[in-house]
Amino acid sequence: MNLMAKQKHLDLLLSGNTIWNKWRRAYFDVQALEPDLHGADLYEADLSGADLHEADLSGANLQNANLQEADLQETDLRGADLRNANLSGANLFKVHLHSADLRGANLSHTYLKEADLSKADLRGVDLKGANLSKANFDGANLSGVDLNDGNLNMISANGKKV
Repeated sequence: MNLMAKQKHLDLLLSGNTIWNKWRRAYFDVQALEPDLHGADLYEADLSGADLHEADLSGANLQNANLQEADLQETDLRGADLRNANLSGANLFKVHLHSADLRGANLSHTYLKEADLSKADLRGVDLKGANLSKANFDGANLSGVDLNDGNLNMISANGKKV
């Protein structure tokens, strides 16, 4: 995707969730190209309730961002910086978080079914009430993780179902 299209996507997203979500609905045919936000600086951005499904946010800076109730299903967040981000209640179905930095993030009550969290840094993450069914945690750092009330049905750790 060219740089101008990427900048347009970033400008639309930063203009507010109402405008962004309206654009996603109005230009559904563009979605085949997926919004390109690779490497975007979204530090402390308020993206609560944003429709970011299937977006490319790989390598993005989402540190301290508010992503509460956001739709991030099948989004590419590989290598993204999500330290201290609030993702509570977000839809993270089949999200790609390989090698992402999630230290201190709030993932309580998220839907992480079939999520790829391999090699992710999850130190101190709150996963209370999260659905982790069939999630992949191969090589992930889970030190200090709160899994209270989480659905741990068939999660994969180090290549083995637990």
